[in-house]
Amino acid sequence: MSPAEAGIAEERGIDPITFEVIRHKLMAITEEQAITLKSASGSPVVTDATDFNNGIYLPDGSIATMGPRVLFHSGSMRTVIKNIVETCAESPGIREGDMFALNDPYRGAIHQPDISVVAPVFYEGRHVAWSGACAHQLDVGGMSFSSWSFAATEIQQEALLLPGLKLVENGEIREDIWRTIMGMTRLPLLLGLDLKAMIAANNVATRRLLELMDRYGCEVVEHVMRIDIDTSEQQLRARLRGLPDGVFRAADFLDHDGHENRLYEFRLTVEKRGDTLTFDMQGSSPQAPGFINCTYSGLVGALYAALLPVLAPDIRWNEGLMRPVTVKAPEGAVCNATWPAPVSGGTVSGMWVCMNVGVAALARLAACSETTSSEAAAVTKGSMLVFTLAGRDRDGGPFGTFLMDSMAGGGGAYRDHDGLTPSADYCVPRPTIGNVETHEANGPFLFLYRRVLPDTGGAGASRGGATTGLAVTPHDVAELSGMLIGHGSEVPNSAGLFGGYEGSTNETWLLRSEPGRAAIGRISDPEPLREGGEELGAKPGFFTLRAGDVFGYSFQGGGGFGDPIDRDPQHVLADVEEGIVSRTEAVRLYGVVLDEDGVDAELTASRRAEIRDERVPGARLPSSFVSGMPIGPALRLHDGRLSCRCGFALGSPAGNFKNLAVSRVVPATDHGRIRLHSELELREHCCPACGTLLESEVARRGAPNLHTIQLDG
Repeated sequence: MSPAEAGIAEERGIDPITFEVIRHKLMAITEEQAITLKSASGSPVVTDATDFNNGIYLPDGSIATMGPRVLFHSGSMRTVIKNIVETCAESPGIREGDMFALNDPYRGAIHQPDISVVAPVFYEGRHVAWSGACAHQLDVGGMSFSSWSFAATEIQQEALLLPGLKLVENGEIREDIWRTIMGMTRLPLLLGLDLKAMIAANNVATRRLLELMDRYGCEVVEHVMRIDIDTSEQQLRARLRGLPDGVFRAADFLDHDGHENRLYEFRLTVEKRGDTLTFDMQGSSPQAPGFINCTYSGLVGALYAALLPVLAPDIRWNEGLMRPVTVKAPEGAVCNATWPAPVSGGTVSGMWVCMNVGVAALARLAACSETTSSEAAAVTKGSMLVFTLAGRDRDGGPFGTFLMDSMAGGGGAYRDHDGLTPSADYCVPRPTIGNVETHEANGPFLFLYRRVLPDTGGAGASRGGATTGLAVTPHDVAELSGMLIGHGSEVPNSAGLFGGYEGSTNETWLLRSEPGRAAIGRISDPEPLREGGEELGAKPGFFTLRAGDVFGYSFQGGGGFGDPIDRDPQHVLADVEEGIVSRTEAVRLYGVVLDEDGVDAELTASRRAEIRDERVPGARLPSSFVSGMPIGPALRLHDGRLSCRCGFALGSPAGNFKNLAVSRVVPATDHGRIRLHSELELREHCCPACGTLLESEVARRGAPNLHTIQLDG
């Protein structure tokens, strides 16, 4: 128990032991709630991929506890409850034994397939809390199987909208509402199991919470929840006060809106003043005619998914972390769409890119203090590829599934260690993906490979994590319908940090069957697909997979951290030996030359000097570096000015160091396995004296350089 907690608890008449027992019991209730949901669900999205979250909330929707599953729901579930309180209190009323279902993104959900089921908790007739759960559903109706409606132009086309219906009344499921929902889905068995699993999870949480109140008293438990919230707020504010004031910016892009390959920009400005943060999305593109938009609740969920791991990894995650933060976005923007813009793809489109810019901007802030710099990371797998399969199973019955394997992308690198290979998504602290054998047992298809792919992690002094790829083919059926949506085929969303390169872009391939040549046993890596397959791009929508056809895809790698030619040559050698980096890329990207005995030190030094000279003719790395507060590997606050570690002055801390750097546009392939949209270019910003790469930037052609770090002073 912290001194702050002890002081608040003592002030409210709660002894420290009682406080700790109740606090940990609340956490245990939240975990049991999750176990119940996962055990009762029949959907692989929940049972294998844990695409859900749950928690306990105060009567006004404030978060008391939340599970560490999908962090997107951290900011959205509170909004769901607040909307239900606002719209349902008078009619139909909120009473003991009720539960409400909501999936309307304009009322707090993040997209329609994520259905929330929330239950008011009453103690001796008084409303004291909510229990709630949210889980992604394989299908909730609409114009397309899986309810990812890439062809939609308005939200009414996408799926059934639940604005906060009373699904359970006085402990009994309302059959009229139940039949309405089941009539809209193509997979009523799985949706029904998930809804009942969420009902069961809420019942368990409610029962355990009431038992806790019976034992310690309702008011004591309520005080503990509020103390916990107040303490988290105080801890985050204290951390913010220890960081320098300033403005930190990031930009990212999204390719293809479901209709055309338009490019959408997401621009974030984070302003840190004292013990507060303001997130401002001004400058982002207008909302799209396609389904890639997110609503304000999705934006909030995305930014908190970035905030929690970067600035609050050791602080309890609850409502207190929301209080020091203000989120702004222009209405009608792609990150704050207005009715009736389609949003069914928002979680893996607009929201995902909002999270990317949140991570990048906050990482720059965290890097400006020794107390938080260890949490500053490049972007982890900056996109999500959604792949669904549907049709008839081996017995002729209806079949549908949603592969979550793209969660196994590359992790962003940190200042002192490489990104994970493979990693989970930044918004999923407890990741899992389904076993290959489980997929094949439950569906009429086979995996030809699922493996880590070399040369996909962003190069850097610390390397981004390599990603994975896989290929599948129908088995024991004539055909299946596949559906693929995502972004990042022509945008390297896994941005590097402080000179680190971008992680690989996504690849998607369809190889048609060849008479007399079976795919099984012949295709074990992506090369045959790249050589003979059709590239599908970011959003091909639905396509048919016939017997013998092969669909393969790979995901984005993690961004690198720091200049690649600063990487320890022995670490590059280990990467090559482990199959993470090829010998060719070791020389080309890292400047490391290998022979049969290991690293050739002389040729490596020569190659690295050559790379510096290519960036800045005549550049040389000095024998010693200047002192000062480090901002990443190479920038320093030195004698009241921003400089490179070599001592070259880059202007005032409030200025844009890129104005004094040597900047050049380079081909996308110079940074590895990445591709660029026709409207984008790749820029390198280097120290004019030593040639160190200070920042790599993906920008619109001809646009001004982004001012990423602007410190007061």
